[in-house]
Amino acid sequence: MRPSSQRWTVARLGCAQTLAWASTYYLPAMLAVPMARDLGVATSMVFAAFSLALIVSALLGPLAGRAIDRHGGRPVLVGTNLWFAASLAGMGMAQGPVGLFAAWALMGVAMGSGLYEAAFATLVRLYGQGARGAITGITLIAGFASTVGWPLSAWMELQWGWRGACFGWAALHLLVGLPLNGGLPGIENAATGQNAPAPAPAPAPASEKATQALPTPAASDAPHALRTAVLLSFVFAVTWFTSTAMAAHLPRVLQASGTSLQAAVAIAALVGPAQVVARLLEFGLLSRLHPLLSAQLAAAAHPVGAAILIVVGAPAAAVFTVLHGAGNGILTIAKGTLPLAFFGPAGYGERQGLMMAPARVAQAFAPLLFGLLIDGVGAAALWVTSLLGVAALAALWMLRPVVRQ
Repeated sequence: MRPSSQRWTVARLGCAQTLAWASTYYLPAMLAVPMARDLGVATSMVFAAFSLALIVSALLGPLAGRAIDRHGGRPVLVGTNLWFAASLAGMGMAQGPVGLFAAWALMGVAMGSGLYEAAFATLVRLYGQGARGAITGITLIAGFASTVGWPLSAWMELQWGWRGACFGWAALHLLVGLPLNGGLPGIENAATGQNAPAPAPAPAPASEKATQALPTPAASDAPHALRTAVLLSFVFAVTWFTSTAMAAHLPRVLQASGTSLQAAVAIAALVGPAQVVARLLEFGLLSRLHPLLSAQLAAAAHPVGAAILIVVGAPAAAVFTVLHGAGNGILTIAKGTLPLAFFGPAGYGERQGLMMAPARVAQAFAPLLFGLLIDGVGAAALWVTSLLGVAALAALWMLRPVVRQ
């Protein structure tokens, strides 16, 4: 496929992913309070319904990945726009807890087959081993999902109420998301045969050589394959726990370290730019290295930043936030590139769904558990996420022998 066509695909998919993340993952931050107030439930119940969606998405992920492996990403992603729209409309019509939980459960079906894992599998199905740059590209665009989603949700809630905001997001999926995903190339443009893996483009650009240079011994040796998959699943689970915990509680953590409320909110806003800058670095300099090295550097960023914040206190709040954001930005890409590097493109979608299932479950409980830690020990709760980061780094280090093979 021509480079210009690949860039157009990345642009379409990146914009569609921005819409998908903004209307799901970043929705409760703006609408949970008015939603709970109007329905007569506690705000925590809204987040519990959101956790249910994440658990449902974990169960559906492998099935969606298998469907993409067989049929390509276009029909699956187009279908998820309809699911997103239906769940958001159902949420806008909810009259109590039953309707709320039903709508979020339906949302979980869409999230399990319409977020990053599905997008990564779509790109691998199209471009094979040459998908690393495309994966980075869509995360660069969708890295602005919170920047777009939070203000737009707040504006729609102010104009039309939270129900109107849900209906507005549903309309955007039908009017914007559906054409974007519907315009993606089909697998007939990349491969033939229902189960044939997508071939790598030839010749590969220099930015992909680091990934393509690695043979995939883990894919052909069952014990090595299982060990590699378990280690990667562990890394994804603990890093997504930390990512979600910080997304929900970063301003509170900064306040607990001695930062004022206004400063904490302003500093927390640095996460988005830090993620984008780190992804640009991955797209440029780090693209010439094996993705395992990128992941190791990223996994170390949060523990280092947390240690500085714990020792120094409020003056180091910005340093911690930038390091956390940068590490999180690259780890998001690693969730797509590491399975590709170790196992290759064949069966990528289903394998990705299986390996990410524990991460979805960890993500579902992260806001509650980390919130309780902050209530109990304040900023010292960062020791927990730091230890998780060190454990992820150790797991990545254990994969080095596979790379040396």
